Amino acid sequence: MRPSDQLAEFVGNALSQGKSRDDISRALEDAGWSEGETRDALAAWSEADFAPPVPRPRAYVSAKEAFAYGLFFVSLGMIVWHTAALGFELINLWIDDPNADWNRFDEEMLRWSIASLIVFVPLFLFLNLKVLARALQDPAHRRSAVRKWFGYVTLFLSALALAIDLIIAISTFIGGDMTLNFLAKILLVAVLSALVLLYYRDEMDDAENA
Repeated sequence: MRPSDQLAEFVGNALSQGKSRDDISRALEDAGWSEGETRDALAAWSEADFAPPVPRPRAYVSAKEAFAYGLFFVSLGMIVWHTAALGFELINLWIDDPNADWNRFDEEMLRWSIASLIVFVPLFLFLNLKVLARALQDPAHRRSAVRKWFGYVTLFLSALALAIDLIIAISTFIGGDMTLNFLAKILLVAVLSALVLLYYRDEMDDAENA
């Protein structure tokens, strides 16, 4: 039995025997459990005056949802990647960069990005609507552990992209190599990362409060 399951079973049995939450908390802390572990174990049970104690809803893992959220995550990544690539090519077309001979408009890359967006944007919108519909139909889906994991991975990557983007911008500015072409690309990456970060921040707030 995992320690977390052992702890949950102990708390449930103690509550069934009429022990107060303060007494249970002191007993667990005396046994070496941390304050956070004790708090989470007690929070897993409703405070309603009912015997036996009523468990609160917990996060769950579903293979079906792992597939859906995985595809959702990949679709979002492809949209962000190819939106940036498309933006880069348009910037190269509209704003010449005299400091980089290789930084020129690539029509083949433009076509590839457009084709990818035609495929992944509808797929992302479909999956997003499906996820929202399931959550509205059954709020239990908001407690999906898979949803939280993919959401926090996306937040991590978005925050990392913003940090790297800022480092590159500062380094380029200090080196005196900043051009209008480069600045436009830096701003595009920052906007895309910020949009994803804001979207998933709200998603995670909703998941944590479910």
